[in-house]
Amino acid sequence: MTRRVAIAAGIALACAVSASAASSAAAAGAPAGSSKAAADAKAPAPKAGDMVKVAAGEHVPVYPPSPEEAVIPMKAFELDRLPVTNRDYLAFVTKHPKWRRGRVPGLLADHRYLEHWKGPLEIGAEADPDAPVTRVSWFAAKAYCEAQGKRLPTENEWEYAAAASATSPNGRSDPAFTARLLEWYSKPTPKVFPKVARGEPNYWGLHDMHGLVWEWVLDFGSTMVSSDSREDGDPDKMRFCGASAINAGDKDDYAAFMRYAFRSSLQGPYTVGNLGFRCAR
Repeated sequence: MTRRVAIAAGIALACAVSASAASSAAAAGAPAGSSKAAADAKAPAPKAGDMVKVAAGEHVPVYPPSPEEAVIPMKAFELDRLPVTNRDYLAFVTKHPKWRRGRVPGLLADHRYLEHWKGPLEIGAEADPDAPVTRVSWFAAKAYCEAQGKRLPTENEWEYAAAASATSPNGRSDPAFTARLLEWYSKPTPKVFPKVARGEPNYWGLHDMHGLVWEWVLDFGSTMVSSDSREDGDPDKMRFCGASAINAGDKDDYAAFMRYAFRSSLQGPYTVGNLGFRCAR
């Protein structure tokens, strides 16, 4: 089996995984490393809602929208330094009762919404207050960010920021960096997630982009499935699953293949045990 065919087969298999099955694929443990400047080590401990600026640059997407968009110019944006925690989300649902467990319509969040919390306004023993909040739907995550005057990051923004290692804005060519990402995907999900910000931040100053939970993005289903992508007679068959891997921008970025395939399995109301989020601006 050729290298390209092997990759295509792997992506096809990943596309077939449902979101509920994918919830057992990730785990804890953030990559170790040092930040882009020695001064960062002396910075105060990150706090909820802190944001960092991700500078403008160029992003090479795994699945280019078209041959002309193999390299995408990125404008500068801000991204939360930390994932949203259970403590943060408790403050949100306290202030916004319509997003409490038991009050959210099924169209906006499935029956597993915050099911690991002890109660609608009580986190309980199965979720550390300072761990990332999980089992929240895309609709709920979007509402949280909007309540903070922010938004969910786009997929390109998230991937661009997440490509940074501890020392470089693009760590994709660093074997040690990519190996740590793949090791995380091979571990089971813990019953109780550890606290955020345990390890060093990446080049931009972002914590836990990898090694803790998957994260929602604004356009989570736009890359591999578009509004008309499954219609009969669609001539562009190279956009889906295994076929799309043949045209992938970086065929060695297996961790990114996993993320894109996972996102393609989601729907807005889904709440997954290892899927959290952070906000952008």
